[in-house]
Amino acid sequence: MPSIDLQSGIYTKLFINNEYVDCKNSTKISVYNPATGELVSDKVPLAGEEDVEQAVKAGNAAFLANSPWRTMKNAQRRDILLKFADLLDRDREHLAYLTRITLGAPYKAFGSGEIGTAIENFRYYAGWIDKFAGESFPADDGFYKVVRYEPLGVVVGIIPWNGPLASTGLKAAPALATGNVFILKTSEKAPLMACALGKLIIEAGFPPGVFQILSGDGSTGAILASHMKVAKISFTGSIPTGKIVQKLAAQSNLKRVTLELGGKSPAVVFDDANLENAVSWCVNAITTNSGQICFASSRVYVQEGLYDRFLEAYVHSMREKSKELGNPEEEGTSIGPVVDKAQYDRILGILETALLEKQGTLLTGGKKVNSKGYYIEPAIFADTRPDANIYKEEIFGPVVVINRFSSEEEIIEKCNDSRYGLMAGVFTQDINRALRVSSAIDSGVVGVNCMSTINIQCPFGGTKESGIGREQGSHALRCYTEAKTVLINLTY
Repeated sequence: MPSIDLQSGIYTKLFINNEYVDCKNSTKISVYNPATGELVSDKVPLAGEEDVEQAVKAGNAAFLANSPWRTMKNAQRRDILLKFADLLDRDREHLAYLTRITLGAPYKAFGSGEIGTAIENFRYYAGWIDKFAGESFPADDGFYKVVRYEPLGVVVGIIPWNGPLASTGLKAAPALATGNVFILKTSEKAPLMACALGKLIIEAGFPPGVFQILSGDGSTGAILASHMKVAKISFTGSIPTGKIVQKLAAQSNLKRVTLELGGKSPAVVFDDANLENAVSWCVNAITTNSGQICFASSRVYVQEGLYDRFLEAYVHSMREKSKELGNPEEEGTSIGPVVDKAQYDRILGILETALLEKQGTLLTGGKKVNSKGYYIEPAIFADTRPDANIYKEEIFGPVVVINRFSSEEEIIEKCNDSRYGLMAGVFTQDINRALRVSSAIDSGVVGVNCMSTINIQCPFGGTKESGIGREQGSHALRCYTEAKTVLINLTY
């Protein structure tokens, strides 16, 4: 990768109205390389009220009825999204580097798939642009009835640090495909990739004000969530912050919200499961991106007849996988560091408390690795207490708890006894049991003989405190549009 000056140029500017502009707010964000702990840049702009106002004003101008974006033919908008996807594909290694340098996720194990998700989302939703039709109903009562799905206006996507480009695709692609204008608010921990997108936005042919980028932190997000001329916020992040976003949205103009929040995803392994398949999915699902994924399989339940064999195979597989922990720039690395020192200290603190309080039996891992950088060896706890913090709460790191169960009724109760409901997995060769249990588990997504994966064609999101609304598939299009009913009186 050629040398890049991350202390100047586009990486120290905001992208507003198709121009890179200086941030009016003087406060800067510092970002570090989690593989070494070294400073990457201390000049990342933090958008303040004036900057937000400038972007929202440009967005609303771009959304006027006679604007180029609103009067553009469907085929033109489709071609812009397709070209943008091609540009992402062209620059994928460069963009992956910009993400990896402050996130630490190895390219082959995570970065390539993360960027692929973004590319495919723009291509997928480009194909929907002339196919997301409304509805009509016969005039049997004298009224011909038409339902149209219309764009909302200025839509904001607040993305997390753990998959910034994938999250951009999940939010921006359906928003733009349905005719909205979009403001991307980056995470303060992984902002550099988004800074580079402005040049691609111009090259793809988006009109000014249609696709803008603001770097910032929670204060920037709060300004956007409170803004009276923002029509919708799509937020991915923690439950506490999601609740703040929803509150600010309600207190301002009752703007629409989509919230994709946390998870404590259970994987249920029955006695008749294919052992090798179950172990493989469950290990990969807690080690990918160092466990920093909202739908990681952080709770594993194994039926008592298979428990001992599964545990032995799982521990062995995890220890082998842990040998691939290291510098994300090196060949053969599949597990990198956690994102920053705050996350590193937090996870180590949780592990220390779990050991002191005897919340469960530590079978392997949980140690610091390397003298510099934020590396944590994946940890396995067994026989955890039902009131234990590591059992009940999302850790967002490479920590898994494994417990046994006996019956279907018992495991359904255990899975549902949680404030989360994002993802679950059921491993069995009995299709009737798979359908029965997947229906009974309160979760937005359930995998059968798979875990911690999503599909672009199908809705993704959670129940309970794991979120509101859905991303992916045609369901996302509805989340970015308002249904308008037109009643035509044929009897006057």
